[in-house]
Amino acid sequence: MRLEWSLHLLGLLLCGVGTAAQQDDNEAQEGFLVEISGTTVTITCPLTESDINWETPAPTPARGERKYVIENHDSSPANVTCQSANGKYRLYLNARVCANCEELDALAVTGIITADLLITLGVLILVYYFSKDRKGRASASAGSRPRGQKMQRPPPVPNPDYEPIRKGQREVYAGLESRGF
Repeated sequence: MRLEWSLHLLGLLLCGVGTAAQQDDNEAQEGFLVEISGTTVTITCPLTESDINWETPAPTPARGERKYVIENHDSSPANVTCQSANGKYRLYLNARVCANCEELDALAVTGIITADLLITLGVLILVYYFSKDRKGRASASAGSRPRGQKMQRPPPVPNPDYEPIRKGQREVYAGLESRGF
C-alpha cells in the first residue's frame, strides 16, 4: 500500500518538475516565428533591432525589416539567416506547401472527429437493436417446431446407396480384402 502511494507521489512530482523545466526552456529559447498559408511562408526574426540584415537564397527583403515573406514557395529546403549587431540567428527552412490545401483549425478537426464518433455509435446501436429483434422473430416463424414437449423424431429415410450390408449379401463383398495402410 505504501509503495503504491509513493509511486503515485513520484509520478506527480516528475510531471510537475518536467512541466516547470519545459516552461524555463521556452522562456530562455527565443526563435523564429514561421507562418505558412497556402504557398506563402512568412518568417519573423527574433531580433528586435531596426538594422536587421537577411541572408537568403531567394530575393532578400529590405534591410531592417523583421519579417521575411516568401511568395510562391516551391517547398525546397533553404537556409535563412537574420543578423544584426547583437546577434545572428540561423534557420533551416524545410516547409511543405501546397496551393490547394485547406487550413483547418483545432475546433473544426475536433468537430469532425466528434461527429464521426457519434455517427458510428448510432450505427452500432441501430445494428444491435435490429439484430436483437430479428433473433426474437426467427423462433416464432411458421417453419419452426413448437417448443412444448420433446417430440420423438421418426427414423431417417433409408438411402439405397448407403444401406448397411445385409446377411445374404456378404458374398458380394467377400472378394474385397481390406488394405493395410
